[in-house]
Amino acid sequence: MKKNLYKYLSGNEYPGRGICIGLSPDGTRAMIAYWIMGRSANSRNRVFDAVPGGIRTVAADPSKMEDPHLIIYNPVLTVNETTIVTNGDQTDTIYHFIRDNLFPGYSFEAALSTRLFEDDAPNYTPRISGVVDMRRGGYKLSILKSCEGNAASVQRQTFDYPQPVAGEGQLITTYQKNGAPIPSFAGEPLRVTVDENDPKEYAGKIWDALNEDNKVSLFVRAVTLATGDYEDVIINKYNTVEA
Repeated sequence: MKKNLYKYLSGNEYPGRGICIGLSPDGTRAMIAYWIMGRSANSRNRVFDAVPGGIRTVAADPSKMEDPHLIIYNPVLTVNETTIVTNGDQTDTIYHFIRDNLFPGYSFEAALSTRLFEDDAPNYTPRISGVVDMRRGGYKLSILKSCEGNAASVQRQTFDYPQPVAGEGQLITTYQKNGAPIPSFAGEPLRVTVDENDPKEYAGKIWDALNEDNKVSLFVRAVTLATGDYEDVIINKYNTVEA
């Protein structure tokens, strides 16, 4: 059953980081959304910063940064005609595998076979990743997670959507909901509505739906499939402070 994206997010206090990929209602644009949330001061001390072809996370206040190794990374990069979006430094791994064409047609899966979930026991936060064909609109999503918190068992799942439906998308998040430890996302990516052709309107609706206390930053990219051109939108809750 297709879920209303905004209702689902507004009813979930802490889905964690999330990736939603789909097609605009008119079918002309691939719509990509990625957001980060945080419960700790360190996780909240971040903003999205534009870089060529994508974004990076940076500290909002560098003097308050405690441990950067899981929170500072490139969430979005562009290589050839592919947008890569992930919740960690596996973005760079995927980028290099695709750029170097190491496993033609399967570089995404091959890159992620070299990675594990995050080392943040006891949560063992999943690594979620997506790639989007910027001329055809097809996409893949992946999750790397532990077996219900068992650090000795990794589970790698990939979902392929070569012929997406206009006005629909797939949502994958790091967590099911808030908790201690936080339960990892389970099952297939959720089938959700994509009801906007305009990335600014789409970003505004997603931002409003995310939990006010826990949301940190949001990125939306709308790719015009006829040309491969794209428009990016960034929303940050916090302002940067000079180091």
